[in-house]
Amino acid sequence: MPRLLAIDFGAKRSGIAVTDPLQIIATALDTVMTADLMNFLKKYITQEPLEAIIIGMPKRLDNTESENAARVKAFIKQLNTNFPDIPVHAHDERFTSSMALQSMIAAGSKKSDRREKGNIDKISATIILQSFMESRR
Repeated sequence: MPRLLAIDFGAKRSGIAVTDPLQIIATALDTVMTADLMNFLKKYITQEPLEAIIIGMPKRLDNTESENAARVKAFIKQLNTNFPDIPVHAHDERFTSSMALQSMIAAGSKKSDRREKGNIDKISATIILQSFMESRR
């Protein structure tokens, strides 16, 4: 069974998470510079089949799109162009960064690890992916 891949898209860095082949568990994969994200995905997709790509859609508390939403939508267009056979789903990413930080604290992560933004990005992608998987059940 192909995997699901989630992206916590950022202006500088993007966190990436994937499922296991049975789509049971979401796991943090990596954090890459956003400028290198498309090349990373092209390489990854040649190695692992994907059922879908899930990308976090930034929204405000009132459910309107945030400033970064336009960048995310432009990236979704690039994904659809480069990977026309792989569905792309936008998924609400509100509170994922704060949830990621709280989960790092709960797991006993060192303060230096919590300051590393890349760690928060890939955990946020994992939370987006887990939330998407739960919404399909």
